Order: sequence, then C-alpha cells, then structure tokens
Amino acid sequence: MNCYSIKDLEKLSGIKAHTIRMWEKRFNIVTPDRTKTNIRCYSDEDLKKLLNISTLYNHGFRISKIAAMDRREINDKVSEITQDGGSHEDHIKNLTVSMIDMNEATFEQVLNNAILRLGFEKTVTDILYPFLEKVGVLWLAGTIHPAQEHYVTNLIRQKLIIAIDSQVRSGEETSETFLLYLPEQELHELGLLFYHYLLRKSGFQVIYLGQSVPFNDLKEVAKIKQVDFLFTYFIAALSAREIPEYLDKLSKSFLNKTIYITGGQIRKYQSALPPNVIPVKDVQHFKELMQIS
Repeated sequence: MNCYSIKDLEKLSGIKAHTIRMWEKRFNIVTPDRTKTNIRCYSDEDLKKLLNISTLYNHGFRISKIAAMDRREINDKVSEITQDGGSHEDHIKNLTVSMIDMNEATFEQVLNNAILRLGFEKTVTDILYPFLEKVGVLWLAGTIHPAQEHYVTNLIRQKLIIAIDSQVRSGEETSETFLLYLPEQELHELGLLFYHYLLRKSGFQVIYLGQSVPFNDLKEVAKIKQVDFLFTYFIAALSAREIPEYLDKLSKSFLNKTIYITGGQIRKYQSALPPNVIPVKDVQHFKELMQIS
C-alpha cells in the first residue's frame, strides 16, 4: 500500500491540509492510518476518494451532502461532470485516479474527452503537462510505484507517436531540418516528442534520435544529413556544474547551427549562453521564436 502524507494530499487535491483534518473529524471523509511516530498515512483509496470529493466540492456540492454519498455515488457524479466537460483540474484529477488504479480504459476516456473538447495541443499543454507535474510530486515523495509512472508515461507516449504519424507530409514542407535528441542518461522524452509533433505539423523535416544520445553520435549524424537546427532537453541527467561545459561543447561543435534548449534545468539557468544557443521557456515561446501557429 502507498502511504501519502497530508501535504501530498493537499498538493494533489488542492484542498488545504487543515480542511482535510476538519473533514476527517466532522464527516469521517477519510480514515488515515498512523505511522509509529503518529503521522497520518493515507492510502490509495483515501487519495482517490479525496480527489473525487474535491471535484464535486469545486462544482458546488456541499461537503455534508458529499459525505452522505457512498463511493459509487461519488464516482458516478464525477463521471457526469467529466462527460459534460469539466474543468482542466477535473481532468487532471481523473487522470491521477486512473493512474493509481492503472485503469487504461478510464485514462483513455478522460484523455479522449479532453482532446475532443480542447484539441490535441491544448490537451497536452493545459492538462497533460500539469498532470505530469503532479506525477512528479508523487514520484519525489516516493508514494507511487515506478510501474505506475511508467504505465501512464507509455500511454501518453503512444498518443504522441500517433499524433506525430498523423502529420502527413505535404508540398508545403520546408527544406530546413531539426535534429531532436536527449543528452546521455536523459530518459524523459515526452516533452521532446511533443516538439517533434509541432515541428512535423509546421512542415519542418525532423531527425528524431530520442533518449540518451552520445555526443559523438550527433556529429556523425550531421555528417550524413543536412541539419539546420538542434533541439534538446535538460531535465535531470546533467548536474548544474556540467551543463555550461556541455553547452559550450555543443555550441563549438555546431557553430553554424541554431541550438534550442529547454527543460526544468534550463528555466533555472542563470549563466550566459553561447550566441548560437537559444533557451526556450515553453511551447508558446518556441512557436513565437519559429513563427509557427
């Protein structure tokens, strides 16, 4: 059984810790166990229930009315809200519940509903990105199994690959080519896949190398294929001390190319960058830089 702290529940549900404690006391909403040091320990079932309660509460249901419902009634009401549209946060909570249950059918249903309502790109930026940030909270807290994280990551990866493959090449394509890759030991490729989709959609040629690419392989590819731009992510593989050295080497090896870099580590990066290396804050920023829609 996973063990969530009350702070985990607060971050994931949006309900303040003191409110959760009050609901426990007054309405017996959840019943946590206690650790040997008397700290609340919430189960998967507690988290799922609280996420669903949060959805109903944010849609105007009184907590006293919710407390009188059994779990099936709560789940049914949440399903009705989601099918009628629901907010971005509702979708994120439902994805989290389906991840905990490893319920592919529900995960697909929530994701497909969002895509139909918002379109593919906004579903990725407005729902999947925040959802993956919450998965990161669970991962860092050690409260989800690696299998659960891998499970949803692969479901999302499949969606992205299908979207990329659906971009049929047209006569409007440019001859400009992007080389997309992740540095050695960098394995989180969902963001890179989404940029692959955006570039293919906008008519660019893309050479996609994927995860953990040795530096020398980049130079070998550039000898074989004409490359105009490079694009890469920095999430966790390199230390803050290693990044400047890596970027300097990358810049000098591809002096006549424009190199786009992004990722959590780059958003925190304070040092000066080589002139041909351009930081990307987010998807919208990249679209503005490339003048694509």
